[in-house]
Amino acid sequence: MAKERKLTERQKRFIEEYIIDCNATQAAIRAGYSKDYANGNISQILKNDLVKAALEKRMAEKNDELIAKQDEVLRYLTSVMRREQKEHVVVTVSEEKYDHITGADGKPKTVRTKKEHVEVKEIPAKLSDANKAAELLGKRYSLFTDRVELDADMELNVKIDYGEGGGKS
Repeated sequence: MAKERKLTERQKRFIEEYIIDCNATQAAIRAGYSKDYANGNISQILKNDLVKAALEKRMAEKNDELIAKQDEVLRYLTSVMRREQKEHVVVTVSEEKYDHITGADGKPKTVRTKKEHVEVKEIPAKLSDANKAAELLGKRYSLFTDRVELDADMELNVKIDYGEGGGKS
């Protein structure tokens, strides 16, 4: 029975490092290979069947994580349409306070103090965004069609009349 080959820990680290920047030499160095080995033998590492297969698998997983699938897009559009998605807006809040005091001359004075501070507020998605999401979902499910679908018998019979004598001389 043949012994099953497995990736070494250094090869596993190389694959994870390679995913970061696709620089094989730097990935090999970060994975623990010496600089001399990485500079001279990087092609051997990349040609290794186990490394190549594991690298392809890991790249496919990475792409799968990065690219939205149909269900994810539909869920997102639905949540926007229902205004479940939130937006964050920055607002400046002003507070004014009026105090009535007696001045040094004995006359009443009004002193105004004004404070401003910035807050981040969470608001539901805009109505225009919800409408656009509804439109996109409607198009996806063919809810809005300008075409008229006709279910009819399309048999066509053509009768040509050549007049008297059937067109023969």
